[in-house]
Amino acid sequence: MNDQQLIRYSRQIMVPGLDLGGQEKLLEARVLIVGLGGLGSPTALYLAAAGVGHLLLADFDAVDLTNLQRQILHGTADIGRMKTASARDRLTSINPDIQLTLVEERLDPDSLQDQVARVDLVIDGCDNFATRFAVNAACVAASRPLISGAVIGMDGQLAVLRPDQGGACYRCLYADTGEEAQSCAENGVLGPLPGVIGSLQAVEAIKILTGLGEPLNNRLLVMDALGQNWRRLNLRRDPDCPVCGNRG
Repeated sequence: MNDQQLIRYSRQIMVPGLDLGGQEKLLEARVLIVGLGGLGSPTALYLAAAGVGHLLLADFDAVDLTNLQRQILHGTADIGRMKTASARDRLTSINPDIQLTLVEERLDPDSLQDQVARVDLVIDGCDNFATRFAVNAACVAASRPLISGAVIGMDGQLAVLRPDQGGACYRCLYADTGEEAQSCAENGVLGPLPGVIGSLQAVEAIKILTGLGEPLNNRLLVMDALGQNWRRLNLRRDPDCPVCGNRG
């Protein structure tokens, strides 16, 4: 770590339990962020600012005017650009020292497993069940931690799934019924809410990567922003889960 990095990360290094060793772990870490929308925006911003050394940014969508109310990685001038390109410019302006890899194609199961195997941790910020299930399967196959977030309307949730520790996976929680997830286009979403959940995803990622504190491992955090109510649920691995279950 050079002198400029010591200055840049000095306030973070001062956090008890993180220290210089934790910051060095962040600088050496590789994280895949799937989706650069409402959840991926704050997660990417904070992980870049925190000094995660290599971020892989996966999104095949372009910036739309309707995104700007909540997807804070992108600005009005970015409308029509690929979200990965917009994210690259914004994150580089915050921290030019980190390495960014842009993944702009739609990931099939094979390519997704290849990307997941290259990183230490995965952030799921996507907005559909098909991608969530595919990301989960890749994390189980590669034994990688998965931090999953979701928001709709005034509700949000965060789960830290640890297949690398034999914990529950996303399919233990949700069956693959073929139904589409509720969308912001149909149900709306309060702009700051993805910022809250996405920021918590970044916090949990830093905790796992550095060994700081007690991560939300194998637990689900549910937020009702309308009444500012929070619930925390313990997650158990389903022995009959088709992805991670114990099969004879």
